[in-house]
Parts: sequence; C-alpha cells; structure tokens
Amino acid sequence: MDHDALLAHSWRHLDLFSGIGGFALACRMVGGIETVAFCEIEPFAQKVLAKNFPGVPIHGDIHTLKGTEYGTVELITGGYPCQPFSLAGERRGKEDHRHLWPELCRVVETARPRWCLFENVVGHITLGLDQVLSDLDSIGYACWATVIPACSIGAFQHRERVWICANAKREGLQGHFKKLRPSVRQSTSHAKPNDGMPDSWDALARHSGGLRGSDGLSVGMVRSEVKGYGNAIVPQVAAEILKAMMQADRHANAAGEVRRNAVTSTGLLADESKGGGR
Repeated sequence: MDHDALLAHSWRHLDLFSGIGGFALACRMVGGIETVAFCEIEPFAQKVLAKNFPGVPIHGDIHTLKGTEYGTVELITGGYPCQPFSLAGERRGKEDHRHLWPELCRVVETARPRWCLFENVVGHITLGLDQVLSDLDSIGYACWATVIPACSIGAFQHRERVWICANAKREGLQGHFKKLRPSVRQSTSHAKPNDGMPDSWDALARHSGGLRGSDGLSVGMVRSEVKGYGNAIVPQVAAEILKAMMQADRHANAAGEVRRNAVTSTGLLADESKGGGR
C-alpha cells in the first residue's frame, strides 16, 4: 500500500472504552489518524493513556459523553465491555449493568463518523451481536463482523475476537471496503492457531518454566495492571483493518474523481455540439 497516499488525508479519531490505548496505538502504527479524545473510566488505564498519549483529553464516563463534544470525527473505535456476552461469565446480556453498547451506539448516532471499528469476545456472536448490527443498520451504517485471532499476526496466543466494521451508508464506501476484505484476511492469516505454541497447559508450563513466564508480564504486577493488559485489544490486528478502511477511502475518492471528470467532459462535449463545433 502507498503509505504517502494514506497520509494525504488525516482522520480524526474518537476512542471509546479505550483501556490502555490499543486502538490509538493501532492508529499510530498506520499513520494519518489523529486520536482527539479517549473515553475511559478505569483509573489505572487513564494513567497509562495520559503517559503514552500526553495532551489527549480523557473523558471519564461514557454516559456523559456527547457525540459532538470533540468536534467532527472520521473514526470511532471501541472495545465495549465483554462481560455481558463472555463465555467465561454469567452471560446476562442486556440485564448486565455493564451492558454499555446502547451508550456507544448513542455516541455514534450523534457523532456520525464515516467509519467505526469495534472489538469484543467470540461469545458475542451467540449473544448480542445481531442486535449490535441491527442497531448500526438502523442509524445508517453498513456493517461487517468477522473473527480474527491474535495468533494471525504472530502473537503467542490464540485470543479469538470479533471485529465489527461499520461505514456510513451515505458515504457509499462499503462496496470498496468489501473488495478489500480478502486483503485483511490475507494480511492476518500467515500464522496458524498453534504455531510455536505448546498443545496443553502442562506443556506450556514445561515450555515456559511457569504458567506466567511466556506472556512477558511480571509475576509481581498488581491486579489493575494485569486487568489492563487482559482487556486490551491486539493493535496489530486493528491496524490491518484500519489500513483497509483508509484504502477504501482512497479508492472511493479516485472513483469519484473519475466520475467528476467524466461529467465535466460530457458537459463540454454537449456545449460544443450546441455551438455547432465552433
């Protein structure tokens, strides 16, 4: 991909349920995307965001965030709470007090970004995902959901996650993005689920010298730090999807320019015809 072309038009990015900044890091990896604000309630995560992204405002509560509070944005991202849908929990869905998808949807509806990218657990597929896609469609967004594991970009873990992409229908870009879906899959499919990984927990313990030894996290880390990393997205996966979104923008802009030139040329020919070719 022509990186200079990606940087030609800088996007403004609003990051919701930011955690320790995985989506913002993905934007930094891709380039051409400016994170203008975070929304994150956890104190530890707020400290990490303030350290790694100095000067970027941090809104503390999704309930009080207005979609237009930080101006026009082209991109909204978010890893909204997974507890209502996770196979590891009670799966209470809408009845869970941590079910905050409606708040995220409210912000999207008022902010009207061109693109959205969200992440959640695979348990969301059988509980709640249909409602999410329906809600996005009802406010004017074309949607696509897919499962991409962390190991697909070479991470030493499987970590399957659902990625939800949405494009404002009025922009007419979804057709261009559909063409790029295979490229996202191709760029995140060079590793197999068990590449380099032991086949069992016992083997993992023998391989790493301890169950915590292979993840790069110190056994002395406090619970808030481990929680922050555990809730984080894999930035490299998000980066591949963001590249495809930006390329879809570039293709749509090029197609629009061709159409405009064709219309202009047709108009000139019509004027010449009326004038008898003078």
